[in-house]
Amino acid sequence: MGDVVLEAQRVTMVYRAGEIETVALDRVDFTVQQGEFSALCGPSGSGKTTLLNLLGTLDRPTSGRVLVGGEDTSEMGEAARAKLRLRKLGFVFQSYNLVPVLSALENVEFVLLLQGVESVERRRRSLAVLADVGLAELAEKRPNEMSGGQQQRVAVARAIASQPEIVLADEPTANLDSKTAEDLLDLMQRMNRERGVTFLFSTHDPRVMARARRVVRLVDGRIAGEERRPE
Repeated sequence: MGDVVLEAQRVTMVYRAGEIETVALDRVDFTVQQGEFSALCGPSGSGKTTLLNLLGTLDRPTSGRVLVGGEDTSEMGEAARAKLRLRKLGFVFQSYNLVPVLSALENVEFVLLLQGVESVERRRRSLAVLADVGLAELAEKRPNEMSGGQQQRVAVARAIASQPEIVLADEPTANLDSKTAEDLLDLMQRMNRERGVTFLFSTHDPRVMARARRVVRLVDGRIAGEERRPE
């Protein structure tokens, strides 16, 4: 494994609703190294999605620090955190989160556009990554013209096109049938092995856990243990 790309140091997350406090994460220490294919798992309410969102700087912890590629995000403003996400993180969500009025190609290009990549290079890279995920022939199709599995492949293409340090995937197989989910996992494993893309999943799907080389279990906002499998 390579360098540490994500790190949580004594991270606590408390949600408050009036007088009621709910501790979603309790002093969690956690790291992800370059090249990992790992999963956060646990029952509903265990804190796995909360931890993924904090690692992705989509939320701020109540206390503790989150480091992305060695950069401490705890004192960053929202603009700096957005820039960090753009440079270093890719995201795949269970609801796909594609822009409905854009084609598959335009959805993949969008992050590169935000990064300031020149138009010819942007299109070249986007077409290449769509070909990598088996969707070259659907480049001009909009999301409503694609199946759920095809939309999720576009989401994976968008996540990796910007060459992030890590892709964070929140329940990416949740809305997919078994065959489509297995095909998507085949794709992400291939990206991990051939391209060295680092993946961290939040999941309760046994199919994802069976593929992950590291499974970290959360219970009641704390890491309860982990299992590592050989490469």
